[in-house]
Amino acid sequence: MRLAQFIRQAREEILAESFAYATQIPALQGSAASVLRNHLPLVLNTIALDLEQPQSREQSIDKSLGHAAPPAEESAAQSHGTLRARIGLDIEQLVAEYRVIRSCVLRLWTEACEPNEFVIQDTVRFNEAIDQAVAESVAFHAAEIAKWRHIFLGVLGHDLRGPLNAMMLTAELLERVESKSNGQAMYLVGALLRNGRRLNALLDSLLEYNKATLGVGMQLNREAVDLGAECQEEFEMLQRAFPKRQIQLQITGDTRGAFDRSRVRQAVSNLVSNAAQHSPEGSAVAVIVIGQETAVEITTENVADPIPQDVLNTLFDPLRRNASEAGASSGHLGLGLFIVREIARAHQGEVTATTADGVIRFRMVLPKSPRTA
Repeated sequence: MRLAQFIRQAREEILAESFAYATQIPALQGSAASVLRNHLPLVLNTIALDLEQPQSREQSIDKSLGHAAPPAEESAAQSHGTLRARIGLDIEQLVAEYRVIRSCVLRLWTEACEPNEFVIQDTVRFNEAIDQAVAESVAFHAAEIAKWRHIFLGVLGHDLRGPLNAMMLTAELLERVESKSNGQAMYLVGALLRNGRRLNALLDSLLEYNKATLGVGMQLNREAVDLGAECQEEFEMLQRAFPKRQIQLQITGDTRGAFDRSRVRQAVSNLVSNAAQHSPEGSAVAVIVIGQETAVEITTENVADPIPQDVLNTLFDPLRRNASEAGASSGHLGLGLFIVREIARAHQGEVTATTADGVIRFRMVLPKSPRTA
């Protein structure tokens, strides 16, 4: 039996054997079976299809040198590399997956089929196909990691800018306060200290992002938190940051639960900042916090021009720029809403955007307690 035919007929056996063998590879130990199985069947199909295509000696040499013509569409191996970067597998684990496939396919084939005149040809072609798949996966894995590294740097700069600006404004006000106004001066000093602590927390996040391989999930520090009280504190800071906006806060229901208070306040700050920056001067920005039975819902509403549905669907994409943001500060990278989405997802919640009657609404729903997997 030719190798391509064997791969198609014995695909499930190959995958099952590969998963069992993968648990013995140090780089893959601890990886869930669902993670190992995800997308590998498509890679196997692509390899079988490659084996079925005629190939000249010159094409074989070009492939071995990495000069093979790029696929017209994103290949299964390329998609595989991108997905592995997104879920946190490193290069060693990625290559180990292909080691497992190579070993299992060749071993099961030789055990199940009698040797024939095509065995050497099929073996060489199979190894070429595996090497090509590895090269494509590694290239796309590296590109995805590089992209997230840039996003990480942008996120860090974006997050640091808010509290730093607040500290600078407070420091300028402090200079103007007369020395005899000790009470007001101490209040401003307290504001400086609070923002300084937030800056310190954001710098600590640098280590968290690095540990998470630059963008694969966000680590949370859950504790018993009253989000209503936290939003009230954030609301007072935001009012000072946007004196030309009428920020209105409404809190109802039981808003207590297990949350990362710093992350949620970061999300609220980004939502309100986005609303303030993209609404007319003097207009109102509403912040509505509702405690439900199993979740807390945080909604912002502000006046906005109509937004096309295709643009609305991309509002949470990182590094996004569109015409509606033309008036925004050129120093921002459009990462605020992306950060909100990542915080919501880390809490096993969601954030959505809708627009109607000249008002845009961002609704973030956070479960009060983490759901078990």
